[in-house]
Amino acid sequence: FLGLMGMPRRYSNYPDLLISWNIISSIGSMISLFSVILFMIIIWESLMSKRLLIFNTTFSMIEWIQNFPPIEHSYSEIPAILIK
Repeated sequence: FLGLMGMPRRYSNYPDLLISWNIISSIGSMISLFSVILFMIIIWESLMSKRLLIFNTTFSMIEWIQNFPPIEHSYSEIPAILIK
């Protein structure tokens, strides 16, 4: 809504009336910049560390056993899962 108040978009000298909105906008853009940098650092660290996963990837629930997408009306009753 800064444009509705007359704040120019691509101009470096803002009116003194809108300096507070310019500061708030600048702080928000800096927070976004730091967040993206932190996200990239986390992604980089996770790719380079090659730690073992801490959860089991062999799921035995019905959602993971059946084919995707399941065939329409494929079950006349709820299937039983036998855990070995």
